[in-house]
Amino acid sequence: MPKILEQDSKKLLANVPEEYVFRCCDGRILKNMLGLGEAFIRMKNETFSYHSNGERSDFANWVRDIIRDRKLARDIEKSPNKTRAANNVIARITFLHSKLN
Repeated sequence: MPKILEQDSKKLLANVPEEYVFRCCDGRILKNMLGLGEAFIRMKNETFSYHSNGERSDFANWVRDIIRDRKLARDIEKSPNKTRAANNVIARITFLHSKLN
């Protein structure tokens, strides 16, 4: 497992460039990992299911391709519901914050 350095944690927790924000079907605009976790907590199950189902992995793809956190992307992809996805995001944020000095 690659070691996460402080600079890596800062990059993973930072806002993404404006042109790469995630636009949810419910109108939410997500700019970073924290916003994603908060969105999972507040969004309706239907919104989560629209973006994450047998045919789509929008959240996981965004995290992998834009935020560039492969571990979190895998965890989100395996999440059967928004509660588990939120817990995965919160755990990852907590871990990343522990790497900041």
